[in-house]
Amino acid sequence: MAESRRRLARDPLGLRKALADRLLMGLVAAMALLAALALAGRDGADRLAQRWREGAQAAVTVQVPQPDAARMAKALAVLRDLPEVAAAEAVDPARMAELLRPWLGGAHNVPLPGVIEIHLADLSADPVLIGDRVAAEVPGAVTEAHGVWVAHLVALAGAVQGVALAVVALVAGVAAAVVGVAVRAGLSARRDAVLVLHGLGATDSEVAGRFAARVAWLAGLGAAVGTVAAVPALAGLVRMAGPLAGETSWTSLPWFDLLMLPFAAAAVGWLTTQGTVRRWLRRLP
Repeated sequence: MAESRRRLARDPLGLRKALADRLLMGLVAAMALLAALALAGRDGADRLAQRWREGAQAAVTVQVPQPDAARMAKALAVLRDLPEVAAAEAVDPARMAELLRPWLGGAHNVPLPGVIEIHLADLSADPVLIGDRVAAEVPGAVTEAHGVWVAHLVALAGAVQGVALAVVALVAGVAAAVVGVAVRAGLSARRDAVLVLHGLGATDSEVAGRFAARVAWLAGLGAAVGTVAAVPALAGLVRMAGPLAGETSWTSLPWFDLLMLPFAAAAVGWLTTQGTVRRWLRRLP
């Protein structure tokens, strides 16, 4: 008897029975798993875009036809004097021949241009202007930049980030809808208890607060389970895709975003429940 009284004091509305705990937690856990995957995809796309911008876009090649020592030295001197250039190094001809072997086969008499790799100190620098200055001093020199295809890749990464954020927003919306349905079902199941408690003087805030506290706890716990379940899958993706972004360890996971998921789920549950219960109470006769 004493135990029953304590339970009634802690949960006068009987919410532990009215709300489908396991179903709500399971649905929120599944949505949290999807949100975790989407957030990791957004973070991975951002890392890839940053690596492409700082790597491929910063690398520019200058080809020098008839690459005798004097022309190569002149081209290197011009490039190293430019403030836009952080470094300029000539590519070893043997390395060039090895790279071109699949296309040239056994042809050894094909004249190859000298190639100089440069890295830009300022990514906003125009490679065309750099090429013009080199060509003015070394006739025939051609500058090739990777900005065009890097721009396409960065745009693709931005699109992936946008889709990932849209998925997170969609998951949050579905979670709010699920919570709303569960709360309305709980209100219907405990209608008499709510009316009695409300008639005894309980305010709308007190009734909504009891429902919201319970739902927020269930949503946060379910999201925590879903996030933990997503970590092994994310770790496997990091091992496969990590080398592309220069990251292969668990530290590259978006841990802050993942840790915030349960709190975000609890907040969505609390806000949705508050709104749902208050609207329901306002419609009472």
